[in-house]
Amino acid sequence: MADLGLIALVIAFVMAAFGAGASLLGVWLKRPALVTAGRNALYVVCGFVALASLTLLLALMRRDYSLAYVVNQVSNTQPMFYNVSAFWGGQAGSLLFWTLVLAGYSAAVTIAQWKRQPVLRPYVTAVLLGVLLFFLTVMLFAANPFNRLWLLPTGATVSALFAPAGAVLAMPADGVGLNPVLQNYWMVIHPVMLYLGWIGMVIPFAFAVAALATRQLGNDWVRTIRRWTLAPWMFLTIGILMGSQWAYVELGWGGYWAWDAVENASFLPWLTATAFLHSIMIQERRGMLKVWNMALIFLTFELTMVGTFITRSGVIESVHSFALSNIGPLFLSFIALSMFGFLALLSWRLPDLRSPNQLDSMVSRESAFLFNNLLLVLIAVLTLFGTLYPIISDALSQILPIERMAFAAPWFNKVTGPFFLLLIALMGSAPLLSWRKSSNETLRKNFTFPLLFGVAVMALVFLLGVRKPFSALSFGVAGYVVGGIAQEYYRGARVRRTTKGESWPAAMFQLLRRNQRRYGGYIVHLGVIMIMVAIIGANAYQSEGQANLARGESLTVENYTLTFDSLQQRSGSSYDAVNATVLVSRNGRPVGQVTPGMHFYNTMAGRDQPTNEIAIRMGLAEDLYVVLAGWENAGQTASFKVYVNPLMSWMWIGGVVMILGTLAALWPHQKERERVAVTAPAPRGAQPA
Repeated sequence: MADLGLIALVIAFVMAAFGAGASLLGVWLKRPALVTAGRNALYVVCGFVALASLTLLLALMRRDYSLAYVVNQVSNTQPMFYNVSAFWGGQAGSLLFWTLVLAGYSAAVTIAQWKRQPVLRPYVTAVLLGVLLFFLTVMLFAANPFNRLWLLPTGATVSALFAPAGAVLAMPADGVGLNPVLQNYWMVIHPVMLYLGWIGMVIPFAFAVAALATRQLGNDWVRTIRRWTLAPWMFLTIGILMGSQWAYVELGWGGYWAWDAVENASFLPWLTATAFLHSIMIQERRGMLKVWNMALIFLTFELTMVGTFITRSGVIESVHSFALSNIGPLFLSFIALSMFGFLALLSWRLPDLRSPNQLDSMVSRESAFLFNNLLLVLIAVLTLFGTLYPIISDALSQILPIERMAFAAPWFNKVTGPFFLLLIALMGSAPLLSWRKSSNETLRKNFTFPLLFGVAVMALVFLLGVRKPFSALSFGVAGYVVGGIAQEYYRGARVRRTTKGESWPAAMFQLLRRNQRRYGGYIVHLGVIMIMVAIIGANAYQSEGQANLARGESLTVENYTLTFDSLQQRSGSSYDAVNATVLVSRNGRPVGQVTPGMHFYNTMAGRDQPTNEIAIRMGLAEDLYVVLAGWENAGQTASFKVYVNPLMSWMWIGGVVMILGTLAALWPHQKERERVAVTAPAPRGAQPA
């Protein structure tokens, strides 16, 4: 099986190199047969990457301990569910999964766009195959998932593709198994969503390179890639939210986001992709910001590569990054090569990217979108600086008498918080402004109700006890944005009721159906506000308590009283579990019980690494979050940490609303489904064979 997987990777490597070269030669030599050969080579690469992936997956499911990767990710007692997820749970497997997802995207976009984009297609194919070639190179020469485990004459074991001198194939009786903190259902789905988001950003990058190479710099290619950007953006959003949920239910520190390096690695391309999705509206409407949009696509792609480097090279410590490895130099070389190559191509085409239009007024929708973009990029720069600073300080400490430093969550919150608030305010303002220039009458008509609604919300939360100025202002901004969204829906539905005679629900539905991009975007914005409300509540008004309790003793945190009742032990498939039963009262009235616990895994990876099993009593107003921290005297005394997190449920509700809004914006409109695609004639070298 290992030989089959290795052969599949080698064939994919050779065909990726051939396909990229054939695609470019087909254009330069005006040989359409070579262009078609490049496309067919891409399909072959996809097939053999899929074969290699299936081979590794079967090895994991069969517990083939002759493979070093299987030994490190699987154990005899580990459930099959986690054996499957071990495919992307380790270094080499995750790189193969990365390549598999990119192969799937590449095949899908080639099938969908081959006839529609005859001018761009050879360059798109070459870029996609070039990126596939890089990841195949990394796997074959630095992190091969099909390395075997060899037993040396000294008794030590080593991972290698071929047998070292005097070595024999090792066949351990058991494997190490997955890291216990990764054995959580959120961590099974979360990486898949992140990969679908991260890797999908290669598609708009490939089209951007193709547009620059062919000088097809109008709006057609931008319209083509909008959905190919929006879909990965949606998956990336889901992945980030799932990662937050995993941190919330697994790590036991009462929070959902720690500005960890791996968390930031997914957040950075999300920020720049969000900026791009907003700024392309200006290019489509006014033909402006072409250079800026190219830069955003480039930044998004590079940040996915930087994120992959951060999480897989081991240069930054994280609770869910991989160990230090030798793939770092390869990634840095690829990042540098792609960076200089794209910037050289962009500078070459700068004269073609100039727009005859300029901003007519600072009080316009274009200006709001532009400032929105600048804030998103600024937040990304600050986040990247804070994430990479440990590497920077570590390097400087080698030559200067300074200590290695790292920034924690308070620094990120303090530095980025005001910019996020301003960003939310601009998010609510842009739809209320007119294109080109907003008159005083437009400003009065569109901003009066949202501003009054925001002030009313601020007054309401003040009466409810919110006294922190920044929190009160944040709630007011949230109310302002919601007021603007409600006003837009109300006005649109009122027009439909007047002209079509529809009921309010029907008018609302038809608004979304007839203008999915605009009103789907409003739904996404509403989800963002829900998440913002959860962040305000959890960050500014979290309460906590900690106590060692004997059986029958109680701890009070806010309006909750928790009484330790008993401690139980049970055995799972690969772990022993200890759970405490805690009786809960709220405002003096019993409301049930919670059972926080700890798991002690019996795999090699889990020894001396117990995991928390958090008990969470969720509610729309607040979450009760209980952690079992330890016990003594045969379970007669136990230690608990308790957090009350206001409004946390709105984080997950807001995430669902964001996804629903994105799906609405993605769904093709009836007119769009019926539209006949009109494309420019292809040059002779790009015609199909």
